[in-house]
Order: sequence, then structure tokens, then C-alpha cells
Amino acid sequence: MPSELRVARFLVLWGRPDDPAAFERHYRDVHIPLALKIPGLRRYSLSRDIAAVRGKDPHYLVAELEFDNLGSLRSGFQSPEGQATARDVATLAAYATVTSMMYELEDASRPR
Repeated sequence: MPSELRVARFLVLWGRPDDPAAFERHYRDVHIPLALKIPGLRRYSLSRDIAAVRGKDPHYLVAELEFDNLGSLRSGFQSPEGQATARDVATLAAYATVTSMMYELEDASRPR
């Protein structure tokens, strides 16, 4: 895949919080501002009103953080700003379960 088409994402899946108001307040006022400082971050998007197609209960919130490539993503999270964001997840995890993963996108619609 040509380098200009590469994108790496960090995906965060949040379960339903015990206290949605407290979760939302901390997420908006503390967590997002921390994450937006991560070096190399190209885009931060949120998905809400998630409907399960297969499986059990859908997640409460899905966050996608986009970087140029996996190296940039890893470097971003190794930075002081990335470490501060990662530490803040422990605060949010007191309200809701969290699962996260990183991956590089491959455009399956483009011929090789």
C-alpha cells in the first residue's frame, strides 16, 4: 500500500457507564483535551447511538484516534501527552468498562 494511503487507528470501546453524567463530564472536560495534545494525532472522532447488529449490548461510546501510521501512533502514546491520556483512562474506567486496540487500515476496495 503506498505510504500516502496508510492510516493507523487507535480504537476505544466504552461500555455503558454506571454514572453517565459523571462519565460524560470527565470525558469532555478532561479526557478529550488531553488526547488532542497527543503528537501525531490527525483526527479524533466519537460515535454514539451505537446499534448492535450481532452480539449483545452495543457499546456506549466508540472513539477513534487516527495517525499517519503505527509508528506515529506508538510514538504519540509514548510521549508525555500520550502517557497522560493513557493514565486518565483509569479514571474513566471507574465509570465504564473499556477495550482498546490499534490497527493499520487497508483499503480493500482498491486493487493491488
